[in-house]
Amino acid sequence: MKTVIVINGETFGKGDDELGKKLLGAFLRKLWGGEELPEVIICYNAGVKLLAKGSLVLDALDGLSLKGVEIIACGTCIDHYDLRNSMEVGRISDMAEIVSIMMSSDKVITV
Repeated sequence: MKTVIVINGETFGKGDDELGKKLLGAFLRKLWGGEELPEVIICYNAGVKLLAKGSLVLDALDGLSLKGVEIIACGTCIDHYDLRNSMEVGRISDMAEIVSIMMSSDKVITV
């Protein structure tokens, strides 16, 4: 079963942003330490900030990448936030590939 996780922001849920950042970090670290992994993590909108220098979750994302999880960033979003030279993990893609990955997946989870 092909599972894709979509991250579209810097927080897990809405409400208190500091709490949301802690929750997202906990989610990614538990995912990294778990046995069941997604095949792909797609980051778009503010979620691409998690892939850049200074992100507090780079350890988990790098660990997931080393375990074989493909990490993809929306190129339009990377350019919008001027992060092209700051990316530490993952690769830049486009909406055509993102749509293709999502449509060919068995399960898409958005956090």
